[in-house]
Amino acid sequence: MKIFTLPNKKMFIDINWLLFMMTILIFFVGFVNMYSASSMRLEDGITHAPFYEKQLMWGGIGLCIMFVTMFINYKVLEHYADIFYYLVLILLILVPIFGKTVYGAQRWLDLGFFSIQPSEFAKFSVLLMGSKFLSKDGETLGWIRLCKLMIIGIVPFALIVKQPDLGTGLTVVFLVAGMALFHGIKWKVLRICLIIIPLLLPLSWFVLHDYQQERIKTFLDPTRDPRGAGYHIIQSQIAIGSGQLLGKGFQEGTQSQLRFLPEKHTDFAVAVLGEEWGFVGSMGVIVIFCFFLFSIYSTISDARDRFGGTLCAGIFFYFFWQIVVNTGMVVGLMPVVGIPLPFISYGGTAMTVNCTFIGIVLSVSINRFVFKTQ
Repeated sequence: MKIFTLPNKKMFIDINWLLFMMTILIFFVGFVNMYSASSMRLEDGITHAPFYEKQLMWGGIGLCIMFVTMFINYKVLEHYADIFYYLVLILLILVPIFGKTVYGAQRWLDLGFFSIQPSEFAKFSVLLMGSKFLSKDGETLGWIRLCKLMIIGIVPFALIVKQPDLGTGLTVVFLVAGMALFHGIKWKVLRICLIIIPLLLPLSWFVLHDYQQERIKTFLDPTRDPRGAGYHIIQSQIAIGSGQLLGKGFQEGTQSQLRFLPEKHTDFAVAVLGEEWGFVGSMGVIVIFCFFLFSIYSTISDARDRFGGTLCAGIFFYFFWQIVVNTGMVVGLMPVVGIPLPFISYGGTAMTVNCTFIGIVLSVSINRFVFKTQ
């Protein structure tokens, strides 16, 4: 089996150009927003933190990875899914032993000149392993196969939550659940799950860390601790609300430029965008994301084999839930769980993983006429 697909004229016709253009556009919007989020207004002018420079660097690396990935025969990934999955599990096990602690969380492995976050690679490994498992046959999932699929996601989920990193752990669960729904679940199994899961959900309260429980309480009433746990969401709502219809203008936001808004370059990057570009600008970004998701969905419909279709479905739900949860979080409709907005929030490892996912979808679109329909 060929590992790479050599570029040719037909390939550039078959490629999902809408997804390619939307990805570049979102990255451009994210970089401009990151430039503003990295700035701080002082008495003698505006100074910048190096976040936007690092984001540009990681974006360049990510785009190179995307170009390479799109020319890889995605069927090869099916053969190496097991190896990559177990390799990532080993890295996740090493994190609590050798990992470095930042802001009270032990999530990174220091490799000297840079650090990696294995939990980000766990998304990729679960996607490959889950897709390989589901592509074996087209039958809807019964109890046994559904439990096997969930184990693929639960093992890395448990290791990630222990770091603690609930946001990334939930992303892994959403990804697996999305692939299961796409593949199909027997109605009697789905019906029981829809009854049991809401009943068991309150029990998760007792396994949450104190700060995670505090976030739930803050979500229900942000004003209960306005200078502590509720500070983030209150400042985010003030920033977005003060943007009104057209916004205050580029680098003119008071909440972000005067450093009232915490984590403005990561989880709350959308709040900066809302303050500076207002309702119109925010809705424009949401529309771009809608086209972005639609372009991934169109590749799912065009995929000619189960593995490729399941890969794209998992990637669709991966991006969909991150967009929904992050935007819901910054406006107070969801608890703060630390899920970033793809290509907008700062993060080097996340950027490379996101670009890899886009490269896989582009690979499926390029090779959709190569494989026989299954």
